[in-house]
Amino acid sequence: MACSGEKRPNADASAFRVALLTPGPISDQAWNATAYQGLERMRDSLGASISHIQTKTPAEFEENFRQYGAKGFDLVIGHGFEFQDAARRVGPQFPQTLFATTGGEGAGPNVVALSFAFDEPSYLAGMAAAAMTRTGVIGVIGGTELPPVKLGFEAFLAGARLVRPDIRLLTAYIGNWDDASAGKEQTLAQLSQKADVIYQNADAAGLGVFQAVRQAKGAWVIGSNADQNGLAPEVTLGSVLVDVPHAFLLLARQRQANTVQGPTLRFATASEVVRWVPNPTAPPLPEQVRAKMDSVRAEFAAGARPVLTPR
Repeated sequence: MACSGEKRPNADASAFRVALLTPGPISDQAWNATAYQGLERMRDSLGASISHIQTKTPAEFEENFRQYGAKGFDLVIGHGFEFQDAARRVGPQFPQTLFATTGGEGAGPNVVALSFAFDEPSYLAGMAAAAMTRTGVIGVIGGTELPPVKLGFEAFLAGARLVRPDIRLLTAYIGNWDDASAGKEQTLAQLSQKADVIYQNADAAGLGVFQAVRQAKGAWVIGSNADQNGLAPEVTLGSVLVDVPHAFLLLARQRQANTVQGPTLRFATASEVVRWVPNPTAPPLPEQVRAKMDSVRAEFAAGARPVLTPR
């Protein structure tokens, strides 16, 4: 492989073989960490032989997809919307390998996408943020402007406006997913503009958001992708969770049984793969808001989608 960081537990060529490509370190306690947990779950639950590599550039995405396909892996997962184009280019060359991306759209019988309805729990997070803010100013901080990230932030604002129509949103993108110092700087800038609830979706860079909010007084942070409530429980309102390990296990079982229902596999509130996880140690929200959140969640579980409003 072209990049460092590959992990190769199990090497039995006759086993069900699964490879994972992540765009960032699996130590981020967020998006990439959950993907590696999913890889380990496939090993532990299905006896899969697994391999992982961290990649950085589109050229590396394509090269590593191709090399795993040439080695006859059964399932190769690119963890992120950004892997979509590489999967579409490489997939037709290796029809016996299933290429999957988390995000985007599938493009054929062996190129599929896992689509997470991240906007649904983000909407609920916005409702919670609006109930907790004292200043009427909330913020969002992302790694880069990927479509799923932007959609989540738009849903966050829509949910907040349902509770507090006059709310003001500050938006910042760090420009990468790794720089915790930059994440902290962006957070301090929003705090200085009176934001007192900040929703981050920035992987390892998001750890800097937690650091800044922890140092501030009277502000809250909302985690994403993983259950991050334990990172700074005294200032964490809740987390927008994507249960990637469960989704990966479902995909792997379908691949083993040759029953993959692509090209796009959607996971929404009804699947329990995506959900809002309130921090149990945070102050309770007003009863009226909690009841409304329960009602909205039930609507999502029944198939409704968040209604986004212009900014």
